[in-house]
Amino acid sequence: MSSDIKQEIAATAARLVVEEGLEFGPAKRRALRELGLPSRQALPDNDLLEQEVFDYVQLFCADTQAQELLALRRLALVWMHRLQAFRPHLSGAVWRGTATRLSDIYIQLFCDDSKQAELALLDKGVRFDVSAVSGFRGETVDALSIHSHCPELNEDIGVHLMVYDYDDLRGALLPDSRGRPMRGDIAALQQLVDNAA
Repeated sequence: MSSDIKQEIAATAARLVVEEGLEFGPAKRRALRELGLPSRQALPDNDLLEQEVFDYVQLFCADTQAQELLALRRLALVWMHRLQAFRPHLSGAVWRGTATRLSDIYIQLFCDDSKQAELALLDKGVRFDVSAVSGFRGETVDALSIHSHCPELNEDIGVHLMVYDYDDLRGALLPDSRGRPMRGDIAALQQLVDNAA
């Protein structure tokens, strides 16, 4: 595949990530359709797409994105503190710094028993939906999805709690291809919030 086509797919997908809050996978697939390319077309990697997202945010959202990201990170901290018994780690756009008010929050929980998180939410009177999603190693994991009001943005934000086994935590801490952490715990997120405030 020519690098020009790869770049065009990534740029189109980046717009969908920022403007519609899509995750990377769905954004790349929809970009193919929007560009009229065949579904078997090779897709750009996540590093290229993430760079395009950063570029798009700087170009079109520079005046609002930093405050929206900070608000989402503060809301993520609230949920991570509520669920700190399950070793929460933030991932996705809110962790990477590319999130806008349209982005959902993705928190990974590492539990000794996968039902513990559900029971904890029920005990707190939190309503949630359960779905099966693909985990960070391609395995199927439960996602507990909540709508949580974000006072700073004055809107409801999707918070998705991905439930992993405790043993998965070690592999979760490996860095990405550029040596950056793929997710962060409460202390790491608090540091990002403090640095931005």
